[in-house]
Amino acid sequence: MNSPYISSCPVGCNAPLQPIPIVLPEGALLRCTACGQWVSQCNEARYVESMQEFDNPQGTLPTAASIARRFQLGSKWLGKIGQLLAKPAQEIHLLDVGCSSGAFLRIATQLGYQAEGVEPATRAAQAAQAAGLKVHHGLLQDIGFAAQSFDTVTLFEVIEHLKEPLGLLKECRRILKPGGIMLIGTGNAASWTAAVMGSRWEYLHIDGHGGHVSFFNPVSMTLLAQRSGFTLEKIETRNVRFFEKGERPLVVYAATKIAAELLNAPARLLGKGHDMAVFLRCPV
Repeated sequence: MNSPYISSCPVGCNAPLQPIPIVLPEGALLRCTACGQWVSQCNEARYVESMQEFDNPQGTLPTAASIARRFQLGSKWLGKIGQLLAKPAQEIHLLDVGCSSGAFLRIATQLGYQAEGVEPATRAAQAAQAAGLKVHHGLLQDIGFAAQSFDTVTLFEVIEHLKEPLGLLKECRRILKPGGIMLIGTGNAASWTAAVMGSRWEYLHIDGHGGHVSFFNPVSMTLLAQRSGFTLEKIETRNVRFFEKGERPLVVYAATKIAAELLNAPARLLGKGHDMAVFLRCPV
């Protein structure tokens, strides 16, 4: 239990992991010398402990102040999926893997999608079910969906928790219809935010983000897609940040926030935003 939870590249590279200058309480981050994937040195006991934060009824439900913003973002992703599938919402059968208490499912249902989810955390799954959402409790690999059951599978803030993500992606490919779309949302370790903030980037901290142990970049994500049998449609990134709130006086923080917002457009163009959305297609 004291050895690192991840000891080899999660993407499946047969290459050594080497420490980089970003040092966290668990030790220096390790980088795959082949694909650039970063992994934490946290041990299994710490990982398991940190994952307990997700077993609560609130789950990922937005606060009152963030409902409108979350709905706008969720609608945007759903719209892109609809465009790639060339289908109206009512004809799209969607599965959200790691759906927590159903925040994204509520948006999808409201917009007319045939939406259901999978969630391993008991209390979060129960809260989603109590709200009338179709949510299966457990791990995707254990549910046993029939092959080619879904038009689209979404995976938001899940893949960075996984020691071996290839198995999960292969199962997602199995249950997707030919030509189906998978959307993965995760952080971008090759972002300007990661380059500037380093160990200050809160996304890397397991205390604030339980279970965050594996950090992708466009290269490692492309390799993972290929090795799990998908074709890459596109990768989109967004958002730049230089300081967390409270790290600098308010005036300085406000000025750097404005500067970061001005860089959002070039970050999207160059793939340097710290939020990464990966669209994959199941082979026909």
